[in-house]
Amino acid sequence: MAAGPGGGGTLRTLAEDGTPAAPARAVPDLVAAIAEQERAAAPRWVWPSTARLYPRLLDAGVRVARCHDLELVESLLLGHAGRYGEPRSVRAAWARLRGEPVPPDRPPPHDEPAQPSLFDDDTTRDDPADDIGQVVAVHAEQQRAIATLDGFPLLAAAESVGALVAAELSHDGLPWSAEEHDALLTELLGPRPTGGLRPRHLQELADQISAAFDRPPAPTRRHSTDELRSAPRVHVNPDSPAQILKAFAAAGLPIPSTRAHVLKRLDHPAVPLLLEYKELSRLRTAHGWAWLDTWVSGGRFRPEYVVGGVVSGGWATSGGGALQIPRVLRRAVVADPGWSLVVADAAQLEPRVLATLAGDRAFTDAAAHGDLYAALSDAFHDGGDHSARDKAKIALLSAMYGGGTGEAVQLLGVLKKRFPDAFEYVEAAARAGERGGLVRSRLGRTCPPPSAGWRELTAAGDGDAPDPTAAQALRSRGRFTRNFVVQATAADWALALLGSLRRRLTALGSPRLVFFQHDEVIVHTPAALAGDVTAAVHAAADEARRLLFGDTPVVFPMEVAVVDRYADAK
Repeated sequence: MAAGPGGGGTLRTLAEDGTPAAPARAVPDLVAAIAEQERAAAPRWVWPSTARLYPRLLDAGVRVARCHDLELVESLLLGHAGRYGEPRSVRAAWARLRGEPVPPDRPPPHDEPAQPSLFDDDTTRDDPADDIGQVVAVHAEQQRAIATLDGFPLLAAAESVGALVAAELSHDGLPWSAEEHDALLTELLGPRPTGGLRPRHLQELADQISAAFDRPPAPTRRHSTDELRSAPRVHVNPDSPAQILKAFAAAGLPIPSTRAHVLKRLDHPAVPLLLEYKELSRLRTAHGWAWLDTWVSGGRFRPEYVVGGVVSGGWATSGGGALQIPRVLRRAVVADPGWSLVVADAAQLEPRVLATLAGDRAFTDAAAHGDLYAALSDAFHDGGDHSARDKAKIALLSAMYGGGTGEAVQLLGVLKKRFPDAFEYVEAAARAGERGGLVRSRLGRTCPPPSAGWRELTAAGDGDAPDPTAAQALRSRGRFTRNFVVQATAADWALALLGSLRRRLTALGSPRLVFFQHDEVIVHTPAALAGDVTAAVHAAADEARRLLFGDTPVVFPMEVAVVDRYADAK
């Protein structure tokens, strides 16, 4: 499919291998043509960019079941070839095919100017309309490349369906009560201020912080007590790190920064006030009244998702911060009357992914249980500040994320002895990273290569006495690749879950996916269908497990809660 000017475009039927199966045909109304074809055959649509095209279809009331997103798949293929970050547009891919200079990518959809009609490129832009010949040629080349790579057909399909889900999440929106949100802000901060002033409670905290630092000197021969009482009071702006550092230094407590973990080490009456101020100020800045005015309308929060925005395959947002909704704000996520929220998240997802990847029999047997950490706890013993279950968790997280200090060193030793294959799997990924190599997820998602600066630094560090900076760079790269193989495979699994769940919800009719982050989904559903949605979640998780890992005994349980508001789910 290629979009053209005036709301029209060109359609062409393709075979599974990407070769044309019928002549191209121009249509005057591309939306109507897509809707008609979707009803008749529900094909897999091949188009340049879901993020650019699908929102306009959704606004016109048209949803599609499947697609192949050329830009996302091109990015995956470039990454697999170690060419991460090269332009991924159809025009760029077409130029590479022809050995021509590669044009830069166009701006993301949210940076583009408003367009006068559906699929109609702004005539003031230099970008031409999509070219059907380029679309067909690039798709055929992608199909050829995908067929040679294990796991890639599923990865391309999962990434593409993820793009459909992302657009639908933004279009449908997460149910959000502006009244609850405003009441919460008023409760925590005070009434909404005007004229750029601080909310009342923040101002009270600011005054208390200044008072906590106000320690006038003892009377001297030069100053009478009355003179000291009338001296100017100390004023510390809690929004100014420089003033806070200066105030602590004056109090005999010099510190390197105003980070929370640094402040917590101090014994000073201003510390609890500053910590509370920082937390509430962060809430006001990130999710205060301005955020509410910008991102919530018509009872829905509609953020902008970026599929594959994180190198390991996770999503990012280009507006709204949907992936960082503070726990305190979850009470504003409220189902419509007669509807429910089905909130589901995967329990201990990444350790279970490691169990399947490593093929460690003892570890796999443990991962066949509901609580993986509890199942592993017999390898450890209660004692100190941690239970055996907590120690199992620390050891696993240290293995996956590269921890190696304090108690974690001993716990890693236990893990290595008890589950050698699991330990060796992530160690091998770390060694590959330290050599400057690439590592991949189960389906073939590939980590970025190291930078030229990294290679220069680490090459210069060779010898009997390596440069400490080079050694640190090597360790950092190793931690990254150690984590990548697990985290990227977890992202593969989550996309497979989304695709399966979306298909099952479509069959149910009215339930809608309204939220996704990492390993958690929320479905907004008529209350009468909550049980069916719960069953769909469990079935989708099991299907994702089989698609990625085949006949593994490792289970991927979903913890599900049916609630009226998000805050009640956990």
